[in-house]
Amino acid sequence: MPQVLTEERIVSTQEPASTRIREQGKTILKVQDLFKSYNRNTPVLQNIQMELEQGEFVSIIGPSGAGKSTLLRCINRMIDPTNGSILFDDVEMANLNKTDLRKQRTKIGMVFQHYNLVSRLTVFENVLHGRFGYKSTLHGVFSLFTEEEKKLALTILDKLGMKEFAYKRCDQLSGGQKQRVGIARALVQQPKLLLCDEPIASLDPNSSKVIMDHLKDISETMGITVLVNLHQVDVALKYSDRVIGLNKGRIVYEGVPEKLSNMAIRDIYGSEVEDLILE
Repeated sequence: MPQVLTEERIVSTQEPASTRIREQGKTILKVQDLFKSYNRNTPVLQNIQMELEQGEFVSIIGPSGAGKSTLLRCINRMIDPTNGSILFDDVEMANLNKTDLRKQRTKIGMVFQHYNLVSRLTVFENVLHGRFGYKSTLHGVFSLFTEEEKKLALTILDKLGMKEFAYKRCDQLSGGQKQRVGIARALVQQPKLLLCDEPIASLDPNSSKVIMDHLKDISETMGITVLVNLHQVDVALKYSDRVIGLNKGRIVYEGVPEKLSNMAIRDIYGSEVEDLILE
């Protein structure tokens, strides 16, 4: 029986979903008074207040330059916030030193718009790179992975429909396939939170649907919180438990998709509202 490596133990992938999904209703991320500015005169993010529950699927929508990518990168401290609190899994991210931050980041998977894969390496090798956060420098340099970690990588690739491509170079894949590899690399960390920065922006509609279906399934069956930046309002409405609208670095809407009115969309996108169709 295949085994999945977690932070504390090895568990069977055949366990009922109810035993594998983490406690619903628990606040996994709490952002308070978040402010980010590169020159103090031009704020990128202002007064961001946000809470995410375990297993929740939340979309952030807004025009280009609204601060969506900056917000995600502040959460995992790829970018340091100027002020504010980011409490993730009961740990204040802003106060962590380099060693503790590296450890905490193993619980946060990141999916990028342009995949960030090593093209000359195989799918399998790229996915295993997601385990680097658990490795010593020496083990990382020589790519020393355990059999359990290799089984985990193959199990996740199978879940995403990519196992048959495991030993294919990433530069031979389509865009949608590359993004599934990126998701697998994030999942091999066994994260509690998955941050997705415009994961379908470079994909055709069919590939976009495949990616969004997988992300929704990850949220529902694995209990992983998914926070995704999207340009596509219709996609956010279809997949999200909750939608956050960002404009000029401020949250101007937060609520369930059913309450996202045309007036709210106008507040989020301003003059771009005419280009958006809300069915």
